[in-house]
Amino acid sequence: MTEQTAETSATTPPDTAGAPAGPVIAPPSPPPVPKPQRRVLRAVARWTVAALVLGGFGAGTAFGIASMERTDVPGLATRSDGRWDYPGLSLPALPSGAPRPYSDGNVAEIHHADLRRLLLPAPAGATADKKLDGGWVSTEQYLSEYARSERPALGRLLDDSAPRHIAARGWTMPDGTSTRIYLVRFNSTAFAQDLLDSIIVTGSAVPLVGTSGTVLDEEWAGSKVAGTSSYVYDEVKPYGEARVRQGYVVAGDTLALVVQSREGREDAGSVPFHQALILQNQLLG
Repeated sequence: MTEQTAETSATTPPDTAGAPAGPVIAPPSPPPVPKPQRRVLRAVARWTVAALVLGGFGAGTAFGIASMERTDVPGLATRSDGRWDYPGLSLPALPSGAPRPYSDGNVAEIHHADLRRLLLPAPAGATADKKLDGGWVSTEQYLSEYARSERPALGRLLDDSAPRHIAARGWTMPDGTSTRIYLVRFNSTAFAQDLLDSIIVTGSAVPLVGTSGTVLDEEWAGSKVAGTSSYVYDEVKPYGEARVRQGYVVAGDTLALVVQSREGREDAGSVPFHQALILQNQLLG
């Protein structure tokens, strides 16, 4: 058998009648694929590189914005609402075995921590009051916040209730806003409540020095700390040399007074005053 015949028998089935198979015609070869022109390849390459560069730039920009603070992004800065920048707050350590004022083991709601450590610290940028530096103060210093005509009656009440300690801290902000905070601790919750009842009446409170009267602060949303009560007052119009705000927090055996004022016609607004009152309330609760 020749090479041609062997090749034919391998690719063509034998004739059923035994006749030799006809010649096999090979299928035509596919036409060659034309190669793209070089300039087309260069154009595609350029567009691919451009897409990668733009994609990388966009991803980097998105990551950069996501990692920035809101106030660092132009157009997304949030205008300050007047709040001050206080340091991180934490409750002071208690004597060994002493409970917190509102725990189950402290029915009398006594603050066993050092009263000076429960004072709200001054915010960033403040100038400390040298007289009210966070230490102990006298009854006379506390009474000096009230109108002179009101001091004798309040003084007699303090003599009868005999507060254990009075701690105070004060500061002034760069815009001239002055804040003073007093914490008065008594031997029982009843004495703290008695003093508060003598200071406040329906819709008003004992006026502070430099003011003629007070009205309820209608912007105050109330206390959020369980077990405590807050009462907030504003100065009646027309204001004197400074608009004076005062707020009280009664928390167990301790009464807090927060005073804020600013001389001149411009007013700091109620936000920093309410902020100080809320934070002081949290420290006492």
